[in-house]
Amino acid sequence: MLDLNFTALANPSTFILMGIPGLEDMHIWISIPFFSMYVVALIANSVILLIIKTETVLHEPMFYSLSMLAITDLILSTSTLPKMLGIFWFNFHEINFHACLTQMFFIHAFCGVESGLLVAMALDRYVAICNPLRHSSILTNAVVGQVGIVALLRGLVLMTPHPFLVRKWPYCQTNVVPHTYCEHMAVVKLACADISINSLYSLAVIILIVGTDVTCIFLSYVLILRTVFSLPSKDARWKTLSTCGSHVCVILTFYIPALFSFLTHRFSRHVPHHTHILLANMYLLVPPMLNPIIYGIRTKQIRECAAQLFMTKIS
Repeated sequence: MLDLNFTALANPSTFILMGIPGLEDMHIWISIPFFSMYVVALIANSVILLIIKTETVLHEPMFYSLSMLAITDLILSTSTLPKMLGIFWFNFHEINFHACLTQMFFIHAFCGVESGLLVAMALDRYVAICNPLRHSSILTNAVVGQVGIVALLRGLVLMTPHPFLVRKWPYCQTNVVPHTYCEHMAVVKLACADISINSLYSLAVIILIVGTDVTCIFLSYVLILRTVFSLPSKDARWKTLSTCGSHVCVILTFYIPALFSFLTHRFSRHVPHHTHILLANMYLLVPPMLNPIIYGIRTKQIRECAAQLFMTKIS
């Protein structure tokens, strides 16, 4: 039974992660799809990285962007799932205070990194369709690497204040976090202090990252569609649009769960708390699982290289 600690905790050494409040009796059953998604994410992203590394034909800017996305997905899923499964399977609810801050930082920072990488991939599609003759000269491997570094630094820099702000507050009444992982607002709400600066900074970062990235992606696709619809034949238009299918699917997979999670958390007071938690988990679990599958199925080069690699292994 989870021991709820309601003593004064000015500087707690540990937090207690409840898991999914209200669904504690179903933790073992919920863990089955969660574990399955984690295994698929690990295997699929690792296979994508292996294929891109071993097949020189895939040493192109688009596939380097995809490899950075796969690494980000591995970091995101591994930051949350092992501890979550420990809660579900072994009742390991306790987490060190500094480990909690570290988990919080990695989750939020690499969500920002992934959003930035989706912008970079939208840029790749824009240049490939709107300026195809200069695609290889504009988006070189070096440029893609620099864009990846910018996305990484942006995520790290903007999320660095989070753990420091959380660390400065005194905590009282309880050290029990009603969540499956150390989500920023779930932790900071335990502080016995005015946390408005945390709320405002968190909201500002979300608006800055998501607002900027979604705007850039939207503008990229407006220009892409304008170019596509200027093509003379229907077949040419369809063939050109189909090259964007994987990227559009990945965008929807990433932003739609995030949007639902954000809206229900901020504006819906009547949604059960366990629904908030499940949506927050889906936001971190579904994209890392689906992204490599989407690109693996829809990208001809990856399918062919995967089949060739598989046949080589079994022959």
